[in-house]
Amino acid sequence: MDRQKTVQIQDGFAVTCSNIISGVITFFIFLIVTVFPLIYDNSYFNILETKYKCYYLCILGMLGVSLVLALVMLVVDVKEFQGEHTKELFAGLLPKNWKKTFTVPDAALAVFWIICLISTFQSDYFYESFWGNEGRYTGLFLLTLYTVSYFLISRCWKVNGWMLELFLVSGMVMCVIGITDYFQLDILDFRGNIKPEQSTTFTSTVGNINTYTAYVAMIMGYASTMFATTGKLWKMVWYYLCMAVSFMAIIMGCSDNAYLALGILFAFLPFILFWSRRGIVRYLVILATFFTVIQAVDWINQTYADMVIGLDSLFRILAGFGSLPKVVAVLWLAALAAWLALERKKAPVGRSLGTDSHGSLSGGNAVSGSDQSDPDSPVYSRTQADMIWSSSMDPGERRMGKCLVTAWSVLIAAGVALVCFMLFDANAAGNGSRYGSLGSYLVFNDTWGTFRGYIWKKSIELYQEFPMIHKIFGYGPDTFGILTTDAIRRDMVNATGQIFDNAHNEYLNLLLTIGPVGTLAYMIFVFGCVLGMVRRKNLMKHPCVAGCCLAAVCYSAQALVNLNIPIAAPILWLMLSTGAAVCRPRQGEN
Repeated sequence: MDRQKTVQIQDGFAVTCSNIISGVITFFIFLIVTVFPLIYDNSYFNILETKYKCYYLCILGMLGVSLVLALVMLVVDVKEFQGEHTKELFAGLLPKNWKKTFTVPDAALAVFWIICLISTFQSDYFYESFWGNEGRYTGLFLLTLYTVSYFLISRCWKVNGWMLELFLVSGMVMCVIGITDYFQLDILDFRGNIKPEQSTTFTSTVGNINTYTAYVAMIMGYASTMFATTGKLWKMVWYYLCMAVSFMAIIMGCSDNAYLALGILFAFLPFILFWSRRGIVRYLVILATFFTVIQAVDWINQTYADMVIGLDSLFRILAGFGSLPKVVAVLWLAALAAWLALERKKAPVGRSLGTDSHGSLSGGNAVSGSDQSDPDSPVYSRTQADMIWSSSMDPGERRMGKCLVTAWSVLIAAGVALVCFMLFDANAAGNGSRYGSLGSYLVFNDTWGTFRGYIWKKSIELYQEFPMIHKIFGYGPDTFGILTTDAIRRDMVNATGQIFDNAHNEYLNLLLTIGPVGTLAYMIFVFGCVLGMVRRKNLMKHPCVAGCCLAAVCYSAQALVNLNIPIAAPILWLMLSTGAAVCRPRQGEN
């Protein structure tokens, strides 16, 4: 009996310590999702420095407070429990336990950080590599904060869904400001001191439109997925509103990187949603809403032509498509028809894919026990994933879902093959003219993507000339601008009229700065987290998992033509950390 009481006291101590550390993390995440996206100081002139400082102070505060509390808990543990908890904690760090302690993404992130460390110390620009002050502040210091915060959040945070709701709230404020900037209202009075020819390239509380759309892409990915998978009516309305606003904001952001984010959203969602009829209905509603928003933006552009900035590139082509109203009508009719078919084919009560007593979309058997009402529980209310993956789903619907997902996979593969052929045909075969207005996207030359074609070509040429040590480890984190200034400054200015301090391709930029091993480790980390989040057992743990997954996917897609800076990137790391926190196996879980 005494032993049982001792165990209960020890468990109570562990739970208390865990709750305290989680509370500290929650507080600083609150600052990151509310203050960080909206904070500014001197208009757009120091927006990057302001947000960088805000972020690293939040992370240093979180790490510092957590460390102090951990040391206090360690002392208490040693005095009261002979250090049993401390021994158990450090036992997980022994090599023999690494397989249980670290996942593949964890290991990849560790390799990534080690490569960044080596890259910094072998760099010809140690100071600049450490701080990233000659680039976008993404040096070893910030990369270390990203890494440490990931491990702390993924292991110690009891995910609080309200923090991600606040992420959407602040995101809506940011999006609305961006939409008013499209109307050239400048409600924050930011553009007064900016050159007129540059004023439209900055927007909202973020800065450059490319960074703005990268941030909005994550809002869009999260809100769309949560709308598609939630069961509570008020949440459905809230997420739908956020989704529609984010669609409008990303279109009015007038940045080409939005196309990749939107494309991957609509391509990836069916792998989660097409397993059920309800998922199909939601997907059709999302698709119809997107084209409705484009139709609305086109109407705005025609009605208020003298007030708005106006669309360009692909969005202009879509908005000007003569049959767009018919497309919108057909999509809404298809969504309505799918919903009516769903209502007719609902399974009997207890096995239907309806809304359970807790408001989530479930697939049958309710989860017993008090965990069902605990939002921090790993089986909280059998959320959206139960709708998609439930073992109690009607066998016919499961077969239908499998067929649809397989067909969608084939369609995506065919689409990728078609794009590859068009790229080959437009470039190697020299037939770009046959694709009309799409030729500007298919034909790669120096002017492609606002001179991205030039800097990508020069980046590859520079890398080929690197000494072997730099081919392996790069020239140091965030030193791309130093390389281009030293090697090709005159040619770059003559060819493009500007100086590139970044490759405008996050993965190519990593190749030159930290080498192929570090780049591959980073990609394995990100996509390993994504794959972990879409596993059935992980989707069923918490409502936010699918949303975090699509937010990360949308960011990663647009990163192909964008750069990594501490305005949008910290949110990517938060989404990955949150997903990992939910997916990490808990005690007693297989």
